[in-house]
Amino acid sequence: MKGKATSFDIAYRAGVSQSTVSRALRNSPLVSEKTREKIQQIAKELNYTVDKNASSLRSQTSTTLALLLFEDPTSDDSLVNPFFLSMLGSITRECGKLGYDLLVSFQELDADWHSVFKDSNKADGLILLGYGDYLDYEAKLRELVKHSTPFVRWGAATKSIDTCSIGCDNFHGGWQITEHLIKHGRKQFGFIGAVHDGAPEFRARYEGHCEALTRAGLEANAQLQKNAVNTEEDGFNATLQLLAENQPLDAIVVASDLIATGVLKALEQKGIKVPEQCAVVGFDDVPIARYTKPALTTCRQDSTAAGVMLVDKLVQLIKGEPVTDAFMKTKLIVRESCGTQQ
Repeated sequence: MKGKATSFDIAYRAGVSQSTVSRALRNSPLVSEKTREKIQQIAKELNYTVDKNASSLRSQTSTTLALLLFEDPTSDDSLVNPFFLSMLGSITRECGKLGYDLLVSFQELDADWHSVFKDSNKADGLILLGYGDYLDYEAKLRELVKHSTPFVRWGAATKSIDTCSIGCDNFHGGWQITEHLIKHGRKQFGFIGAVHDGAPEFRARYEGHCEALTRAGLEANAQLQKNAVNTEEDGFNATLQLLAENQPLDAIVVASDLIATGVLKALEQKGIKVPEQCAVVGFDDVPIARYTKPALTTCRQDSTAAGVMLVDKLVQLIKGEPVTDAFMKTKLIVRESCGTQQ
């Protein structure tokens, strides 16, 4: 056979229609497994490769998903939360499994990214990770909804916007780590992490923390809650503010592991021993949590399952299928910083 093989050549060899070949090469469930295997074997023998540009023109799709990583305050110059980086592997693998390319793009929150993607054919849909202050980001979500752009996002549920959100049960996580500390004798709690409307996930963790205290007959002291964004520096400074209150304290619940690394450094600087004098727990289970001194007790979010779910939900949206929010339970990871290793 002369020239590059086409899908029609495969169809002739397989004794099927060209449309059946197209479906089989996309692993469509509309084609039987036996026929798919036969067609894929013939394609391999003919060194056939899919012309994605032609395919996209016919279908008016790009067979590409865009992953938009937004600037997040961090302790280094990356401006990317390390928790989101842990999702990249599973997102990439799931895209490949479903026959999509993945475009990864870093976006500044003040850029006009929502217009660029909704008006172009760069991607069939968007995965949104990280957003800094939610109130700065909300208006652009409204624009995406207005223009019927398929997108899914990692984060807390949105009450005022019709979006698909994937996340963890932050309330449960805050309750879980606080209950663990209470069971092991801690009674005087501080909390470090922003709890305003711009940080709905941190706020939910704080609300879960307060619920655990209430159930145990303990009081959440508002003076012992200090705001901090997701950086080590903010955690360090907020801890110094907390200690300046000069109130009894034997545990600090922290809204993220990154903030908690700063908390540990501040306590060390002040000569307060962890966990002997004060237990510290974080949230996320990012890699650094295993290597702090002492190693950090935390709540693990399943980043692998999250990545798969983000891709699957987005593909369902692109196909016009109904989707709902999904929030996963956290897993308590007990290490040295709370003095109750299992």
